[in-house]
Amino acid sequence: MAKALDTKKPDRSLNNGDELILVLNSGSSSLKFGVYRRGSEDEEALLSGSADRIGQNNGTLNIRSGDGKSLVQQQNEYESQGQALDVLATAIKQHIPSAPVAVGHRVVHGGPKLRKHQLITKQVMEELRSAIHFAPLHIPQALSLIAAAQKAFPSAAQFACFDDAFHQTMPEVASRFALPSRYFDSGIRRYGFHGISYESLVHHFGAKLPEKVIFAHLGNGSSLCALRNGASIDTTMGLTPTGGIPMGTRSGDLDPGILLYLLRNETVDAGKLELLLNRQCGLFALSSGESDVKTLEERAKTGDSKAQLALDVFGIAVRKTIGAYMALLGGADLVVFTGGIGEHSKYVRSAATRGLESLGLTEDKIQGVPTQEEKQIARHCRKMMAATERH
Repeated sequence: MAKALDTKKPDRSLNNGDELILVLNSGSSSLKFGVYRRGSEDEEALLSGSADRIGQNNGTLNIRSGDGKSLVQQQNEYESQGQALDVLATAIKQHIPSAPVAVGHRVVHGGPKLRKHQLITKQVMEELRSAIHFAPLHIPQALSLIAAAQKAFPSAAQFACFDDAFHQTMPEVASRFALPSRYFDSGIRRYGFHGISYESLVHHFGAKLPEKVIFAHLGNGSSLCALRNGASIDTTMGLTPTGGIPMGTRSGDLDPGILLYLLRNETVDAGKLELLLNRQCGLFALSSGESDVKTLEERAKTGDSKAQLALDVFGIAVRKTIGAYMALLGGADLVVFTGGIGEHSKYVRSAATRGLESLGLTEDKIQGVPTQEEKQIARHCRKMMAATERH
């Protein structure tokens, strides 16, 4: 049921020539978004917000103005991201007088052939469909949302910003798995993800970004990235976003023998394994049913040993990776935490850096910086729009 909506009139200070960009940042059960216009120095958000708990009976839609004022608060059941987008499109029209000229999509995985941000064409859609087996949890969702956006905003150019594009600078030694070459040639390699988040951090620091940097994007999905001179040289996620360190409900890296054991001794198929590894592992499994770090911290304070174990496994996994990346880089000039956990959990940041003073990681080298994925996508879209106009 919807709460009363703010009936504020659209912002008429906008000019008809303002080229607005709608950004859609798709998550597993959420849809973050923002509407941006070109500012004097950077993209300016006119609206931002999210539809959360999609697919559940307690879904919400929240929209804020550029100055943070709440414009829309709805409680409703959204069966899909497409349905949430329909509600969002209606709300946008109520608060902004001109339609977006472009829609930017965060696409987690585009397979081996789609590795750069680009205009979405029929060929791009066909390539995405042919790459579904690389990310069966993510690409179908992206295809559905793109189709819904094309229907909701038929005159807008649609752009795809790929989460793995940032990691193309990784050397072969980092992207290769120890498998026969034919598998690498067929696209089985370390792609890495959270690239748009990492790009936003590089943009944030600009010329002040030092040579040797480690970024840690810690949320329900978590990864780390080693950068030299602003370029990715290694990252924890691999072929899919399931790999790397343990996460909220994802297993992270496992001994391959575990999968062989399950196949041989339990009645599991690929679908059940996918569900297990992505929805029933990680902090959720270690704590016996909870993946929210804030809740785990509260439970740990009361002596809950399972909650404490989950936090310890997570924090130590991050710490081990930071230590390994410091060895790879020859030290670290800066370690940046971002994402919901990275920004807000002092407990995890402390657990992830404890004892690394001996390697030269002092407190002044550690920062927490909010990720700006939606704004970064808007920046990319603006550049691609300009390039399209030149041609």
